[in-house]
Amino acid sequence: MADDASTIDVLNSTAQTQLKTILERIERLEEDKAAVMADLKEVYAEAKGNGFDVKIIRKVVRIRKMDRAKRQEEDALIDLYLSAIGEI
Repeated sequence: MADDASTIDVLNSTAQTQLKTILERIERLEEDKAAVMADLKEVYAEAKGNGFDVKIIRKVVRIRKMDRAKRQEEDALIDLYLSAIGEI
């Protein structure tokens, strides 16, 4: 039983070190994320201050992230559905 206890202590020590390292990395990334979010907020505020519609800019950013073929397929389906309900 003593061997099991010492093995658990070693594993716990190793696990504790790994856990501490992981938590520190997460905390640094969370800090970076907060800084990036603050920067994004400033850029969107600048866009708004220059008369741009921020809601539309957000949509354009989302659309630009999409694969072109997927975006075209989605646009075609939207047109089809709108046409089917008499909106086009």
